[in-house]
Amino acid sequence: MSYEVYQMKGAKHEKPPFKLLYITHSEYDKGWHSTQHTHHFSELFYIVKGKGSFILADREVPIKENDLVIINPNVEHTEKSNWDDSLEYIALGIEGLFFSQADNKDPHSSLYRFQVDRTNILFYLNRILEEIQEHKEGHELICQNIIEIMIIKLQRDKKLTINQTESPNINKASAFVMYYINQNYRDDLNLNKLAEIGHINKYYLAHTFKKDMGISPIEYLNRVRIKEAKLMLETTDYSIAHIAAFTGFSSQSFFTQAFKRLAKQTPSKYRKEMRANS
Repeated sequence: MSYEVYQMKGAKHEKPPFKLLYITHSEYDKGWHSTQHTHHFSELFYIVKGKGSFILADREVPIKENDLVIINPNVEHTEKSNWDDSLEYIALGIEGLFFSQADNKDPHSSLYRFQVDRTNILFYLNRILEEIQEHKEGHELICQNIIEIMIIKLQRDKKLTINQTESPNINKASAFVMYYINQNYRDDLNLNKLAEIGHINKYYLAHTFKKDMGISPIEYLNRVRIKEAKLMLETTDYSIAHIAAFTGFSSQSFFTQAFKRLAKQTPSKYRKEMRANS
């Protein structure tokens, strides 16, 4: 799996009506998927190549190369790669916006999907990636200006209505770490690694995340893993050991301890009860 993620540092200029929290360039193995999750901000995905789908609470939406996908805030979703044609995409987290479309039957649609001009969209996205990678003076302002141009062009070309939203005052470091955990919860993660990946001081990260989310980054990681484990216990016949390894736990015993602490019962008992009630 190839995965590059960059979070935006605070820019020293007048606060814009919305802000870019992060941009990622991700390439996933065949059959990869993230866990179901939500964000308080919107996400924009440009599919560079491959095929896959977005799984929402009520439907599965197929995606393919050159699609631009918009996910509105607070929409539970997960991304899934195709087994035959693995997914590569660039994703942006944008706080403070909600998208709608006048001719859409559902004015509060949770997802929009468009085919876009590849040369045009990659020009903007690559400029943002380059600015953050090079980290030169003024790069935050340049990135913010580029994303504002992209939003205006979307509004004009796709007849989108852009609404400003009241967003919780969550630090960009917290938003970045939440996103990274949701995408990579199966990996061997700890506080030091999360801080290193995000170029964040680990003590600052621990304090800020706990302040924003009410729990530590590692507790959030365990909750994401347990949520996925519950789904696997309900819908598959995989062994407890297999599920523990698949969801990123270092051992079956540690998985059972974490599961019991959060679910108040063992994985085996949870599976038995869920199947008895189905």
